[in-house]
Amino acid sequence: MARAATTTDVFNAVAEPRRRQILDVLVDGERAVNDLARLLGSAQPQVSKHLRVLREVGVVDVRDDGRQRLYRLNGHALKPIHDWVKRYERMWAERFDQLDAVLEELKENEEN
Repeated sequence: MARAATTTDVFNAVAEPRRRQILDVLVDGERAVNDLARLLGSAQPQVSKHLRVLREVGVVDVRDDGRQRLYRLNGHALKPIHDWVKRYERMWAERFDQLDAVLEELKENEEN
């Protein structure tokens, strides 16, 4: 089965570690591509390519500000990922509750 293109699917687009780093920076606010490149220690052309992919899936928006293009996070576009992860939240909560019970039991046994 062929893999979906990174430019059509938010899951594939954010699967790339450098793109997630870009999103981590943009969560704090707008940034110019040169700022992103400097903060990430990457060349501007590489960052621009990643921004293009993120823009095409709608995770990043861009606006012109004079000579600069400022990029910002579009959190709404990450909703499919949030919804998918949320399905597992209950399972993890139950497992953590079970772990808490085991740890409490071990603590009680240790004290006796």
